Amino acid sequence: MKLRRSREFRKGRVEIIPMIDVMFFLLATFILASLSMQNLNSLAVNLPQGEAEKLTSERPVTLTITRDSRILIDNTPVTIETLASVLKPLLTAAHTDLIVNADSDAPEGIVVQAMLRSRAAGVQHFLIAVKRG
Repeated sequence: MKLRRSREFRKGRVEIIPMIDVMFFLLATFILASLSMQNLNSLAVNLPQGEAEKLTSERPVTLTITRDSRILIDNTPVTIETLASVLKPLLTAAHTDLIVNADSDAPEGIVVQAMLRSRAAGVQHFLIAVKRG
């Protein structure tokens, strides 16, 4: 006569659905944390609407032009005459990009003059800040 065991042993199963939930939670947490670490050194201005690619530079230099034609480089007030001399030491050989954060109501002439002076200081590429609409 064949006796049956009173308790059958089952193989253990690894449930991956809770692990997937935890991984998505960690992914969302890291994305939100990295977005909150992004820092633009500029004043809040009324940006024009537009579509642009995400910024990939590590520590960008920001040129801010306000509605009343004030010019700032990383929150440091400058004049159009001193712009190139203040900007030149901030640029490195590897990072010659400049974020132009101009108010949509700023006079275009001041924006163009500031960009031309920046080009004379050694800026290679201009990144125009826009408000996603």
